[in-house]
Amino acid sequence: MIEALRQLVDSSGLLTGTDIGERYLKTRGYGTAGIPLCVVRPKSTAEVSNILKLCHVHGQTVVAQGGMTGLVGGGAPLGGEVVLSLERMNKIEEFDADGRTLTAQSGVVLQAAHEYCDQRGFMLPLDLGARGSATLGGVISTNAGGVRVIRYGMMRESVLGLEAVMADGTVMTSLNKMLKNNAGYDLKHLFIGSEGTLGIVTRAVFRLRPKPKSINTAFAGLARFEDTVAFLAYLESTLGGELGSFEVMWGAYDEFVRQRCPSLRPPLNAGQAFYVLLETLGNDPARDGAHLEEVLANAMEKGLVADAAVAQSEQQRAAFWAVRENAGEGYRALGPLCAYDVSMPIRSMGDFGERVDASIGKAYPGATTLVLGHMGDGNLHVVAAVGSGTPETHKRIDDIVYGIIRDLGGSVSAEHGIGTVKKDYLAYSRTPEEIALMRMLKRTLDPKGILNPGKVF
Repeated sequence: MIEALRQLVDSSGLLTGTDIGERYLKTRGYGTAGIPLCVVRPKSTAEVSNILKLCHVHGQTVVAQGGMTGLVGGGAPLGGEVVLSLERMNKIEEFDADGRTLTAQSGVVLQAAHEYCDQRGFMLPLDLGARGSATLGGVISTNAGGVRVIRYGMMRESVLGLEAVMADGTVMTSLNKMLKNNAGYDLKHLFIGSEGTLGIVTRAVFRLRPKPKSINTAFAGLARFEDTVAFLAYLESTLGGELGSFEVMWGAYDEFVRQRCPSLRPPLNAGQAFYVLLETLGNDPARDGAHLEEVLANAMEKGLVADAAVAQSEQQRAAFWAVRENAGEGYRALGPLCAYDVSMPIRSMGDFGERVDASIGKAYPGATTLVLGHMGDGNLHVVAAVGSGTPETHKRIDDIVYGIIRDLGGSVSAEHGIGTVKKDYLAYSRTPEEIALMRMLKRTLDPKGILNPGKVF
């Protein structure tokens, strides 16, 4: 198999043995990766097609990889697969200012796409903390979300068309560039969010938006969870659709940042029960900043907000966001972590935060439990450190967190997918009928089960 694959790519397109670097073995969650048969690095859709044709004939399993920034092991090999890395398929093929579209290969890094569009007066709306490593194909395969979902939606809303290679090597090209196209089934949705189990996305057409002329960022402190819900509603009703981000951090997270992250500078005084990082995207630089300050002042008069600060420079804006996104130094100091990406109705988030903190604290006295996330679109992250990183510990905390999610009618995965880490809990958020239909689609499109086996279900 290795020799046959070697004939399909150039001299640097196949790696074996000790040449397989650590980046191909990442799990980014708990668990360990298996040893793949080899790594192939195609440079074109035709090469991907030929690789899959060969693997299909021989029943050889394949796992596709992008930037490997996911947290559920979706791109990690389990052992014996051909790793198909799309890292060399990294070309931006077409920019259409009139149609407001970008056509790019799957290996393009998200930040590179951002910079390319920014230079031309446009933006690719999807943004997330791993922008410097995540690839377009990866964020499509997981239907990633990030910090602007409240305004622009998940990745699904930014994909107009795509090209995918099926398990048998058939190339399904549907590079639609139109906003309206109801000619039969919209097949791209089969592949967006399917984690590489139904086909491998090689190219896509993205919907671009005009680059905002002003970005204004603020931090607010609030006394009660009910105030954060009312504050969100107030902002949405007064900002005229300009609200781009609404990130909430529980008070325990603020304390953690102050104690464990000396390089970060929270802009408000300590002691609030909740902190909100919000950002507006507007088109009137002379007015937008003053309008946001006026809105915040009114919110304080209404008793919704106890304290607030507005970034006065790009440097301050970056510092505000660093509090939310750059707490890695503190996480490392906590030791073994259990991290979660879940969603639920906004009204249930306060109850979820209280229950998850109390339940983990009861099971592991002295545990550190941090809750934060994209409250504006119903997505929260939980980070728990209990002093132990054993599989048994992870399983116990999983049962606690996902059990609460099941009780609240939420989802065990908001934006990272299922991978291997959440397989046992898929039924907490999907009915037996839904899972049966998923399995039927898998059998139909990948009858030999060679694409990313052992993932999702």
